[in-house]
Amino acid sequence: MGNCFGSSARVDASLSSNNISASEASRIPSRKSNSSVLSSLSIPFYSRKSSVDTLSTPRSEGEILFSPNVKSFSFNELKSATRNFRPDSLLGEGGFGCVFKGWIDEHTLTSAKPGSGMVIAVKKLKPEGFQGHKEWVTEVNYLGQLRHPNLVKLIGYCIEGDDRLLVYEFMPKGSLENHLFRRGPQPLTWSTRIKVAIGAARGLAFLHDAKEQVIYRDFKASNILLDGEFNAKLSDFGLAKAGPTGDRTHVSTQVIGTQGYAAPEYVATGRLTSRSDVYSFGVVLLELLSGRRALDKTKVGVEQNLVDWAKPYLGDKRRLFRIMDTKLEGQYPQKGAYTAANLAWQCLSNEPKLRPRMSEVLIALEELQAPKGANKVSRIEHRATSSSVSVSPFRHRSSLSLTPSASPLQAFHKSPR
Repeated sequence: MGNCFGSSARVDASLSSNNISASEASRIPSRKSNSSVLSSLSIPFYSRKSSVDTLSTPRSEGEILFSPNVKSFSFNELKSATRNFRPDSLLGEGGFGCVFKGWIDEHTLTSAKPGSGMVIAVKKLKPEGFQGHKEWVTEVNYLGQLRHPNLVKLIGYCIEGDDRLLVYEFMPKGSLENHLFRRGPQPLTWSTRIKVAIGAARGLAFLHDAKEQVIYRDFKASNILLDGEFNAKLSDFGLAKAGPTGDRTHVSTQVIGTQGYAAPEYVATGRLTSRSDVYSFGVVLLELLSGRRALDKTKVGVEQNLVDWAKPYLGDKRRLFRIMDTKLEGQYPQKGAYTAANLAWQCLSNEPKLRPRMSEVLIALEELQAPKGANKVSRIEHRATSSSVSVSPFRHRSSLSLTPSASPLQAFHKSPR
């Protein structure tokens, strides 16, 4: 969805893992487009108890399309809701197709006059688009069953002839990509960046710790959408995969992802795990810190790849300022910035098993929002190791130390999971 539900680049699986971070290559050209601006309905405040812990096993297309959580719209209903898909209703365009703004009655979900009722975002597949019917069905399957405050809400779908459409809640602040990299929007403050990171981490932690694990596989700034209060919600589940089951340690799959965000071991081998998402989260965290894109062809040499350029600075307090976003104008806590950089370093470890789990990442980020004067580091370690917490769906928390050190990687105690 974000990046107007932009396309995902297929990454060449034959690339060597030794040089992957510097040269993740794509067989599909990257597409730049206007980000979609998608929605906020009233969703309950986040609670670790309120999430859906199970996702039923993949079903036939017919069963998917009869999910009780979503409405089946007719093409004419959506045509009316978007004013015949008029150009002035266009929110953005990407590899999937176009996204239009529309209005429906909040109670009956029938089309309403512009400016009345509930605002929606309608994603319309173009037949020749990169994202096809399979991805469309995958998105209905997952978002039709999953409900969480940090996942964008799927309201309905339409399938008539060759037409494939999806109807989402409208996110008025658009994508994180827009706010970080596009001219115009007011620069995000430090506290807002941490708030966005926490929301995105909650979404990923929910997926990873569900009874039947879901690997998102396309975590990036353009797929993080923001509501009116800058609460982050994950969008675009067309590439999501069910996690490994039983004794399996990974899922073997075709390598599909986005340049600059895909984990090196996944690109090199096609072996997908939840730690692949953790790597992608580390890239986005770096984007939040630096204000730079994961991959920027306008720059020269090592600076084209954000991870390669930033890594040498992440463990050095005295040089960290060199990667911090100048748009912040120095308005950020130095200790908090170093802690966040340390966390990004751990997420970006070349060894998947050394990366923290998303539940641990979430705890660490929440500590950055703790009241001033709190003993943040000791609280992180206490919460990560405490077995007395019963309200969390996370099955285990290994200790995640963010104590500043010369080598951030040494501070992480490997999770047994």
